[in-house]
Amino acid sequence: MDVDPVNTEMELDNKPTCETVPGLPQKKHYRQRAHSNPHSDHDIEYPLTPDHMDWSKQYGDYAAGRQVEFADIGCGYGGLLMRLSPMFPETLMIGMEIRVKVSDYVNEKIQALRKHHEGAGHYRNIAVLRSNAMKYMPNYFRKGQLSKMFFLFPDPHFKNKKHKWRIITPTLVSEYAYVLREQGLIYTITDVKDLHDWMVKHLNEHPLFERLSDDEMKADPVVAMLYESTEEGQKVTRNDGEKWPAVFRRLPNPPL
Repeated sequence: MDVDPVNTEMELDNKPTCETVPGLPQKKHYRQRAHSNPHSDHDIEYPLTPDHMDWSKQYGDYAAGRQVEFADIGCGYGGLLMRLSPMFPETLMIGMEIRVKVSDYVNEKIQALRKHHEGAGHYRNIAVLRSNAMKYMPNYFRKGQLSKMFFLFPDPHFKNKKHKWRIITPTLVSEYAYVLREQGLIYTITDVKDLHDWMVKHLNEHPLFERLSDDEMKADPVVAMLYESTEEGQKVTRNDGEKWPAVFRRLPNPPL
């Protein structure tokens, strides 16, 4: 289960609280299949271009003068967003989730947290979209808009014929390079060694990405959030499984 931010959230004094937040949705009412076919046709509304995207629907007036900078792709039940929110209170973050019930759960939870913390204004910087990032990423984000992208425990699609469904492929990596600004970061983690090797291979082979060293990863406080913020990560921990993280930096475009 995701660790609820009601027990781990950071207040203005950066001390954790153990309060009870009323109105939080119950996850048991929003359960859905663990994975969804990203190549199926879904009833998804998406903007024609980033200029057509009205982010005030997700963030209200908090979107004024800001643009989305963090994107959690396949955000699941939103655990990472809710942990990152108090770390970067001025940064707009979006979770993209293809499953209807799961995205509904995340939205309901964010709304409940916003209402409970209305006076302090917490959690106004996070939101969720039900969408298919493999198809519509450039419809939402401008060139170089994002500074961080997250791929936490993505579907491994074990069968060889389904590797094309993986969220990291040569074509998709080029799209991520387009929406990610120079020096921006891609964070990955999985409990499947083959998938880890696959993601590292394709990101390493792309000319616009380089892998962070172990020391660079240790110096980044966000990396520590990758392991336990998601339901899947916590499940791997309970089962004493291994986790393989990797972080890649967006390099400058080569001179023409």
